[in-house]
Amino acid sequence: MELTQIFTIAAKEFRDRMRNRWVLAVALVFTVFSLVIAYFGGAQQGTVGFRSIEFTIASLVSLVIYLIPLIALLLGFDAIVGERERGSLDLLLALPITRLELLLGKYLGLAAALTLSTLAGFGLVAVLLYSQFSWAGLYHYVGFMISSVLLGLAFLSLAVLVSVVARDRTRASGLAIAMWFFFVLVFDLLLLGALVGTGGAYGGEAFAYMLLLNPADVFRILNVFSLEDVRTLYGLASIVPPALAKPWLMGAVMLAWIIVPLALARWRFKS
Repeated sequence: MELTQIFTIAAKEFRDRMRNRWVLAVALVFTVFSLVIAYFGGAQQGTVGFRSIEFTIASLVSLVIYLIPLIALLLGFDAIVGERERGSLDLLLALPITRLELLLGKYLGLAAALTLSTLAGFGLVAVLLYSQFSWAGLYHYVGFMISSVLLGLAFLSLAVLVSVVARDRTRASGLAIAMWFFFVLVFDLLLLGALVGTGGAYGGEAFAYMLLLNPADVFRILNVFSLEDVRTLYGLASIVPPALAKPWLMGAVMLAWIIVPLALARWRFKS
């Protein structure tokens, strides 16, 4: 495996996203939504404006869970299958490049575009928060931004896996949307339904650990439990045990969600 080959493909992918204004568009979306939610997040309680850093992050968590996974899946679902449909995949593989180098190059280029748009989109809010809460509050917000990037990279890995497995772009796009619905909307409902349906007799103790099977829930736990004042607000203090309230542990789980789908994609693309 040669790093030069990987970085060459990654640079091409990144330049393509920059040329079609994809990074700018996503950054604007993040900026507008984050500003609106951060400023009007307390409207239901009869207040507007920037409140504490804890409640600002709590308001933005919902935005990230819904928006970033969808953007990441739509960004990467055709990374490989799109090349196959256009007939350029065989041409690329005829060059002195391995399948692993192609896969990693594609992923790193898309990851760079997604990371840049995420950080740029939330950057303006960081400036405003600094003027309100100084460095002490900004410290937590930077952690929130990093975890948002990790969430996007995890779903981008899943998108690349879908792109390798699917036979055409239509099926890949359908799988990507279905994956978004499952992890963002359906997964928690299934767990809660099973817990309530059994009256808590089964799965009560394992419920918190089953949340680790969803990167969106890992992101939620990571941000909620890093802020003392938000735990009660989300009602997770009695559900998630203190053993899972460690940021380094949740960060490691999120890294696993990035690495494992990529490893599966590499195995499937190689065979």
